[in-house]
Amino acid sequence: MHLKYSLTLLSFLFLSFANAQSFLAKVIDQETQEPIPYATIETGLHQGMVSNEEGEFTFLLENIIPTPDSIYISYMGYETKGIVFEENDGITIPLIPKLYELKEVFLTTEVLTIKEIIKKVKDSLDKNYAFNLTKKKIFFRQSEINNIKKMDFGFKKSTIDELNKELLDSITKLLPKKSSYYREVVADLYGDYNNYKLNINKAAELYDKNNDISLSGIEKKLEVIFNENIKKDSYLKIKSGFFSTKKQVDSILQENEEAKATLEKKKKEGTLEFQEQISNQIANLYEQLFFQEGSIIDVLDNSGRYNFTLDNYTVINEMAVYILQFTPKGGKDFKGTMYVNTQDFAIVRLDFENVKPLNNFALLGITYRNNIYKGKMLFDKDENGSYSPRFLELLDGSYMGFDRPVKVIEKNKNVRGRRKQNELFLKLHIQGNQLQKQELVVFESENITQSSFDLVDGKQIIKATYLSKYDPMFWKDYSIMEPNEAIESFKVVE
Repeated sequence: MHLKYSLTLLSFLFLSFANAQSFLAKVIDQETQEPIPYATIETGLHQGMVSNEEGEFTFLLENIIPTPDSIYISYMGYETKGIVFEENDGITIPLIPKLYELKEVFLTTEVLTIKEIIKKVKDSLDKNYAFNLTKKKIFFRQSEINNIKKMDFGFKKSTIDELNKELLDSITKLLPKKSSYYREVVADLYGDYNNYKLNINKAAELYDKNNDISLSGIEKKLEVIFNENIKKDSYLKIKSGFFSTKKQVDSILQENEEAKATLEKKKKEGTLEFQEQISNQIANLYEQLFFQEGSIIDVLDNSGRYNFTLDNYTVINEMAVYILQFTPKGGKDFKGTMYVNTQDFAIVRLDFENVKPLNNFALLGITYRNNIYKGKMLFDKDENGSYSPRFLELLDGSYMGFDRPVKVIEKNKNVRGRRKQNELFLKLHIQGNQLQKQELVVFESENITQSSFDLVDGKQIIKATYLSKYDPMFWKDYSIMEPNEAIESFKVVE
């Protein structure tokens, strides 16, 4: 099967390309004018990126070695388009829907049943997804949205004058109902899917420092009040229903002082903690790759418990692919679509979404539901001829509820008579949602040797730059995945 590139070569644009610094564009459907998300942009052999969810992409020309004279944009069901670089402030690239016949798809491929296709996919996993040592240039973004649907302290009683119903009501009003947090990282990732090292080149955190509605954030606000209103030789007894715990106030104060000192030191010197957190996030993405042992995306491991239908055929990056829809049988968790190369039976794209909560816990007034777990995995061939991720996206959302009585009692063993000094009695009712999205883009991948891997330190001291609003100039020297509208519009209101 021969698939033609639609490429217009303009010589005068080639001359202007040498002076261009960056390339910014948006991919759209030529007929509907709608943006095309996650289109593949090839900038060279085993080099490229994907457009964001709004069809936009950008990169620096000097970051692409060797420097090409054109790029190719492709998306399933569309004709691949090639364009020559030019200096610009943003252009629109329309893709033309591709018309093809089934005989064209199967010109060199035998017609198989769905069971035969799935079997060939399984038999080809080791060959198609080899665990080679590589160096990958990556961009990672974490987006976290917290929503408090209800917060009621349920004030019943307090002997601490400062901690009264009016104060708790004011805290309830002051606490924001929604907060956003974003992390962005450009890094080099060395290794394979199970053993790797991360060297971060630049990082940013985008959030409102005063807008923390996490449980730890609320806890810190209340902790300050307690520390200012109880004696140092007291202890706190916290009861919730049948459960209780005791905490020495001296140790609370000491822990707070140590935490403050550690935080100040981290601010001055930087810390490995940020790098380790990003590494753990990437580990989570890698662990859920469908060919990984233990992945909860078990559509292949437990293929007998899923229904598969051959929906259609399409073309992705000049590859003819089967479009297989899958739905769960009985108690399985996921539905989605897999796109399978008709030649080597590699899954080149997988879209998945849970059909029921993955975790559902409710006991004694505490409720937790992991009700969103969906994502995308896009793969392309590397220099070995096997497939590796080009883009990974995972959305993980949960609901949390707490509806329980809470009693906090201050007692002091050095006070004569009754040891109880202060008491706070609440009927907490809190409901909230959290949604976290992780995105990993691989711009470039090359093989490395074991000795080269061993020489990588992977323990850099990284200090992320705090941003109170989106700054397009922050990444001016790097190729990244374009931010979506929510990130672009983020700004801390002073």
